[in-house]
Amino acid sequence: MQTLVAEAIGTMLLVLLGDGVVANVVLNRTKGENSGWIVITVGWGVAVAMAVYAVGRISGAHLNPAVTVALAAIGSFAWADVPGYIVAQMVGGFIGAILVWLMYLPHWRLTADPGAKLAVFCTGPAIRNTAANVIGEVIGTAVLLFGILAIAANAQTLSKPGDVDLSFVFSRGLQPLLVGILVLGIGLSLGGPTGYAINPARDLAPRLAHAVLPIPGKGSSDWGYSWIPVVAPVVGGVIGACLYSYIGL
Repeated sequence: MQTLVAEAIGTMLLVLLGDGVVANVVLNRTKGENSGWIVITVGWGVAVAMAVYAVGRISGAHLNPAVTVALAAIGSFAWADVPGYIVAQMVGGFIGAILVWLMYLPHWRLTADPGAKLAVFCTGPAIRNTAANVIGEVIGTAVLLFGILAIAANAQTLSKPGDVDLSFVFSRGLQPLLVGILVLGIGLSLGGPTGYAINPARDLAPRLAHAVLPIPGKGSSDWGYSWIPVVAPVVGGVIGACLYSYIGL
C-alpha cells in the first residue's frame, strides 16, 4: 500500500507542476503569460525530477503506466503489481489536475480560447495526422524508456534486465535530476508535433478532470484524439525498454 500511495503522490506532484507551468504560459493574466515553449519544457523537466526525488526510493517513481508496463515486459517489475500502479498513477494525475484548476481559478474565466484551457490539462497535435501522431508518441516514449534504463544501468551493476531496481536507482545521487533532463531533452527535440504526452496518466487523468470540472467556456475534451497518448506511449515504452535490454544489458 505504501508504494501505491507514493505513486499517487508522485504523479500528483508531476501533474501539478507540469500542468501548472502550461497554465502559467497559456492562460490570460498570469505572470508567465506567453512565456513560450522553452518555459513549458523546462517546467516539465523540473516537475519530473522533483516527483522522482520525492517518491523514487519508495515506489521506484514510475509515475507513468508506460514505464510500469515496459519494466514488466523486460522482467524488472511484477505483472501482478501493474494494475495497482496504473490505478494509483491515474488517481494522482486526476488530483494533480484538480489542484492546477484551483491554483488558477480566476484565470479560466478570463481566458476565451477553449483550446488553451484544454492544453493546460492534456496534449494535442500541432498537425492532426493519426499515423504521424502515433509515430511521434511511440518514438518519444521509446527514448524515455531507453534513457531511464541507461541511467539505471550506469547507477547499478546490471547483468540482466530483471536486475533493474528503480527504487535503488532513485534513492540517491543525481539520477532523478538526470531523468528530468531527459524529459527536458525529449520536449525540446521531439515534443513539437504532439506536445509529448509520453505518459498515459499525465494525459488521460487530467483530460478526465477537464471533462468534469466546472471550467467556463471549456469546450470539448477532444476524446477523438485521447486514445493516441494512451496507446502509443505504452507501445513506445515497451520498444525502448526491449531495445535497451537487447543492446545494453
